[in-house]
Amino acid sequence: MIFSSLLVWIQVLILCVSCDSGPLEDVVIDRYDVPKICPREVQMGDFVRYHYNGTLKDGLKFDASYDRGLAVAGYVGIGRLITGLDRGILGMCVNERRKLIVPPHLGYGSIGVPGMIPADATLYFDIILVDVWNKKDEVHITTLEKPSNCNRTVQDSDFVRYHYNGTLLDGTYFDSSYSRNTTYNTYIGMGYIIAGMDSGLQGVCVGEWRRIIIPPHLGYGENGAGESIPGSAVLIFDVHVLDFHNPKDSVDIEVIYKPEVCNVTSKKGDFIQYHYNCSLMDGTQIFSSYDFKAPQQINLGANKVIDGLELGLTGMCVGEKRSLTVPPHLGHGESGARGIPPSAVMRFDVELFHREEGFSAFLQAQVKEGKGRFLPGVDREKSISDMFEHQDRNNDGKITADELKLKTEEERVHEEL
Repeated sequence: MIFSSLLVWIQVLILCVSCDSGPLEDVVIDRYDVPKICPREVQMGDFVRYHYNGTLKDGLKFDASYDRGLAVAGYVGIGRLITGLDRGILGMCVNERRKLIVPPHLGYGSIGVPGMIPADATLYFDIILVDVWNKKDEVHITTLEKPSNCNRTVQDSDFVRYHYNGTLLDGTYFDSSYSRNTTYNTYIGMGYIIAGMDSGLQGVCVGEWRRIIIPPHLGYGENGAGESIPGSAVLIFDVHVLDFHNPKDSVDIEVIYKPEVCNVTSKKGDFIQYHYNCSLMDGTQIFSSYDFKAPQQINLGANKVIDGLELGLTGMCVGEKRSLTVPPHLGHGESGARGIPPSAVMRFDVELFHREEGFSAFLQAQVKEGKGRFLPGVDREKSISDMFEHQDRNNDGKITADELKLKTEEERVHEEL
C-alpha cells in the first residue's frame, strides 16, 4: 500500500518535471564595441543616459530614442527600467555599444505593451551609453600640465581669465572660448559660474592646464542649458588659466639686480630714462622699448604712464633691474588697450638707465624728442627759468607732478618751449 502510494507520487513528480520548460533564460549580452579606455563602469544606483534601437525577433522596430533625438535617462537597478535593461546596462562604459536579447519574463511579460509590443515577446536592443554619474559624485580634477614655478594659486574672490573647451562625457562638443577668440573672465567663489567650475578652479596656477569633470547636480542640473547641454549631463572642461588677480592686489615688485652702491633712488618729480619689455602672464610679448633703440623717458608723477608702472619705477637706483607684475586696476582696466586684453595682468621687465632732478632735464628731453623747441635768439637758460616760474603755480620753488600735469592738460598743443 505504501509502495503503491509512493509510486503514484513519483509518477506525478515525473509528470511535473516533464512539463517544466527548464530554467528561465537570462539577458544575452553582446559587447560588440568596447572603448580601449574605460575609467568607469555602470553600477547599481547610477544615473545613465543612453540611446537605443528596439526591435522584435522578426526585426520590426518598436521604438528608438534616436527618433526623438533625445537620449533615455534614468537610474539603474531601482526598478525604473525593465529588468532586462537593468541587467544589460550594468558594467557598461561610456561609448560602449551592446546588443541585448531580453526574454519576455525580463521584459514586458505576458501583458506586453498594447499597440507596440506583443505579449510574451523577446526584445532586441542595440544600445550605446553616452553618460553615467552618481548623486554622490563630486568634481573630479585632473592636472594635465602645471608650471614648475607656482608661487600663488587661485582663491575665493580672485578674478580669473581662462580658455576652455567644453564637451559632454561621450566627447560631444558643446562650447569653447577659443571659438570666440576671447577668454572667459570671472570672479571665483562668488556665484557667477556653476558650482562645479567654482570648485574646479580653486588652487589653480597661472599657466596650468586642468581637466574638470562636473556632475549635473554641480552643473546645469535636470534642465541643462540651451540646445547644446542636455538635462542631467556630465560636463568636461579642459581649462587653461592665463592669469588671475585680486582687486586688492598692488604692484608686485621683484628686484632682479641692484647695484651695490645706491645712495639716491627715483622719486616723484624726477626725470628718468628706462628700458622695458612688456608681456602678458602667458608670455605673449606686447611692447618693448628696445624696438625703438632708445630708452623710454618720462617725468615721474606726470601721469604719462599707467599707475602700476609709475609705482614700479619709483624707488629705483640707476642700473637697477626689476620685474613688475601689474594688476589690471593699476593697468589698462576692464577695457584693455591695443594688444592688451580686457582685465589682463601685465608683466614689465624694467631697467633704469638715467635719473635727474629738476625741470631743466625734462625740457631738454622734450626738445630732443621733437615735442617742442626753444625760441630762437633767446637765452636757453632764461627761457627755462621763465617757464619754471610760470609752471610753479604755488611759488614754492619746485614743480610738482600735479602742477606739470595741470599745465599739460591746459596747453595740449605747445609748439615752442
